[in-house]
Amino acid sequence: MKILFVASELFPYVKTGGLGDVMAALPRALRSLGADVCLLAPAYPALRSAVEIQGEAAFLPDLMGGGPARILRAEAPGLPLYLLDQPAFFDRPGDPYSHPEDLAHRFAALAWAAAHLGRTGDAEGWRPDLLHGHDWPTGLMPAYVAYGAGPRPATVMTIHNIAFQGRFPASMLSDLRLPRSAFTLEGVEFHGDISFLKAGLRLADRLTTVSPSYAEEIQRFGGYGLEGLLAYRRQDLLGILNGVDRTVWNPARDPHLLSSYDLNHPSRRQPNRPDFQRRLGLAEDPAAPLFITVSRLDPLKGLDLVLENVDHLVDRGAQLAVIGTGDSHAEGAFRQAALRHPGRVAAFIGYDEGLAHKAFAAADVLLVPSRQEPCGLTQLYAQAYGALPLVRRTGGLADTVVSVTPTTLADGTATGFQFDLPNGWALGEAINAALELFQDPLTWRRVQRRGMAAEFGWEGPARAYLELYQSAIRHPVTLGA
Repeated sequence: MKILFVASELFPYVKTGGLGDVMAALPRALRSLGADVCLLAPAYPALRSAVEIQGEAAFLPDLMGGGPARILRAEAPGLPLYLLDQPAFFDRPGDPYSHPEDLAHRFAALAWAAAHLGRTGDAEGWRPDLLHGHDWPTGLMPAYVAYGAGPRPATVMTIHNIAFQGRFPASMLSDLRLPRSAFTLEGVEFHGDISFLKAGLRLADRLTTVSPSYAEEIQRFGGYGLEGLLAYRRQDLLGILNGVDRTVWNPARDPHLLSSYDLNHPSRRQPNRPDFQRRLGLAEDPAAPLFITVSRLDPLKGLDLVLENVDHLVDRGAQLAVIGTGDSHAEGAFRQAALRHPGRVAAFIGYDEGLAHKAFAAADVLLVPSRQEPCGLTQLYAQAYGALPLVRRTGGLADTVVSVTPTTLADGTATGFQFDLPNGWALGEAINAALELFQDPLTWRRVQRRGMAAEFGWEGPARAYLELYQSAIRHPVTLGA
């Protein structure tokens, strides 16, 4: 089975969130199971300079008004790549979603290039049986396949975050090489606009999202207007949990840590705590419970609930470290909190991969109070590193954290803490529960060990994707059905 992944991010070269991590791990997991998987991504300078370019797979004379483009063959460790080399669109500074003036055109170019490879193959004759697009930047790919001529590969669309949909004016229809017949409820039209994500969700053969709970939620609420479409396509929609790449997130072999450790040598974790505290300017207080959050500072992530509890945490003798960037108001508020509580609260505004690893190895509790969370990866990293996740019961957080209760403590299944209502009081009550358990070191260590022993690898999810691919290839949907 030949599969082409299509995405706008790839760790460690280009990453703004969990999408990049998944693209680095899932294709490799599928290859380990025997699938012939390649990945198509834009030829960002950071990516192109880091991989081995092997030749030209295709030439496209003028793509979406961005001038000539080449599809290059390349190789990253363990993963064959295609790179869409179109300097006018992708050879520029900033993250993948900056420069909004041509956002629609450049990701339409990526989707068109994917459909071209799917229909004609590359210069050496490799042609995928299935195209797998990820999030809105690849949403037009199933449309170009559905409305084009020639061989039709199967298509799969994965929703990593439905809040981002790629909506653009209807006047761009011809610029994006879409036929007038595509601008309907059964095609790319969404409330008078072109929606990249809606197009993919309506026209792909199969749909996935990154946890079973999120798949249910977005059919009923939190689908940002797409609930009805997803409910209509529920037979084609599957929630498959993300995994953890243990070659990257493994405290026994993590080069970012001062002291490596594992489940059988938990005492070796201890030196990582004062190392992290020094780096963040926190007091080296071995008795203070250390709470962290590693997150985009986005309203959906619920970090305002953490802000409501800063004084409460400090009053209870805890420390708080925040690593993230995003909303300017939240950035300023966390900076002010750090100034208000020197040595007890720290705010690192930005993202540093090594520092994030150090944070998980030092922390007692990871706070993830998301209003909505498709899957989440930080709670999985936290468990692997011995930090107990404290999460809101939503999406993948509900699927991956077993809350501490008398029952789960008795049967040994507890791995963290959950709360329901998205408000500061509910988070504060969950913090109190964590602080209470922290006073019982033996029970705390049992919960910690359970989390570290949890298996969230990629082999199981990869097998589920292979079954889905086989279904999509054997039983494609009919346009307009």
